[in-house]
Amino acid sequence: MAGNVNNISQAAASLQAGSNHLPKASRTTAGALSFNAVLEANLTKDVSLKFSAHAQERMSSRNIALSGQDLSRLEQGVEKASQKGSRESLVMKDGVGFVVSVTNRTVITAVDLATSKDSVFTNIDSAIVV
Repeated sequence: MAGNVNNISQAAASLQAGSNHLPKASRTTAGALSFNAVLEANLTKDVSLKFSAHAQERMSSRNIALSGQDLSRLEQGVEKASQKGSRESLVMKDGVGFVVSVTNRTVITAVDLATSKDSVFTNIDSAIVV
């Protein structure tokens, strides 16, 4: 029996030693990540916007380009929508509309004034002008 306990201890130690990116305190005795380690990793994830393939196609075909400052304003608008509890939002910036999944922080599509005449935006719960 003492041999089994020693082997289990060695196995647990090798599991903990196998992943050096987290301190041993953030792992359980079985080598699994602790709740706090998972929570902290998720809280520190990059929260910048993503652009769906559809949005990228629309931006390209409509010659919509974003500078770093434009992207920052768009992200601020999405953050405001998130703080208000929005899930899907229309963010208007300098005559360009972006339909954004606030929950996923993903731009779904983009339209400019020239192509948005007589358009109806559905499935949004908020609109923000930045």
